[in-house]
Amino acid sequence: MSIVLGIESSCDETAAALVTDDRVILAQRIASQDEEHRPFGGVVPEIAARAHAERLAPLIEATLADAGMTLDQVDAIAATAGPGLIGGVMVGLVTAKALAMATDKPLIAVNHLEGHALSPRLADASLAYPYLLLLVSGGHCQILLVEDVGQFRRLGTTIDDALGEAFDKSAKVLGLGYPGGPALERLALQGDAKKVPLPRPLKGSAEPHFSFAGLKSAVLRAKQSGEYTDADIAASFQQAAIDCLIDRTRRALAKCGPVNALVVAGGVAANKAIRSALEALAASHLLPFIAPPLSLCTDNAAMIAWAGVERFERGQSDPLDVAARPRWPLDPEAEAVRGAGVKA
Repeated sequence: MSIVLGIESSCDETAAALVTDDRVILAQRIASQDEEHRPFGGVVPEIAARAHAERLAPLIEATLADAGMTLDQVDAIAATAGPGLIGGVMVGLVTAKALAMATDKPLIAVNHLEGHALSPRLADASLAYPYLLLLVSGGHCQILLVEDVGQFRRLGTTIDDALGEAFDKSAKVLGLGYPGGPALERLALQGDAKKVPLPRPLKGSAEPHFSFAGLKSAVLRAKQSGEYTDADIAASFQQAAIDCLIDRTRRALAKCGPVNALVVAGGVAANKAIRSALEALAASHLLPFIAPPLSLCTDNAAMIAWAGVERFERGQSDPLDVAARPRWPLDPEAEAVRGAGVKA
């Protein structure tokens, strides 16, 4: 049995986990930074990096203790090497390098997005390649054909904002605080999704790309108009986002060829209304719908450890001088799309 230690520090969650090759999470710890960033209404990179540096070593020690293990019993050490806030990424990667050097264990530099992309395989052993993945988070919104470990074909991406960012910014407009996405989802349950006329950017367009900047701006105008309740704005925003996701994902299914499942991953995948709509879409295409449990949707180290397991089993590792990367596309060969703020 192979055991991989995973380290995650790409944004505002400091995390460590131990995962086996038979999909058992032996131990996992996550230290949230919500309280540190709440006064600013969003993540402050310098504060995040400092918190990672203070918390990571004790967190790893505690995770090993939870599993009753030592580093000598670990087969490899995996850490997020990008993309993300570079200060935090460097804290985690440098820590992993030090541990790998000290114990003479293989180092595996994991793309944070691949961690999300492979996390459904940690939760569901039946999920086989290839599958169509909708990756939706605070920093990314993409549709990818996942053909194997390290083999991704990007079919669609956002030309401006990610959906998670649009959720958080819309929640801020409504005065819901930080983190805003879950708060907006709760408020939407109290509103009428048909009440506020909001746009569906790029719906019906030929390529399965996304755009959420205009939707976010429309939420601001609706709030400023004073004509609608916050609950109706929240419900209407969420429904507009769902309509865009379903339309774009349906377009991607028409382009990708045969797949084994429709899969969603990333922080926004925790949204129950989005999951329900995607499940219906999958059923209409006679496909299984697979989503990781909520604990694996937001940033966590178990997904990084699992990506490390998949790579370790293929004999892959990285040199100790591997660099941290603020940007790291899963499909570097994908054609650029219009828009100055493309999240690759």
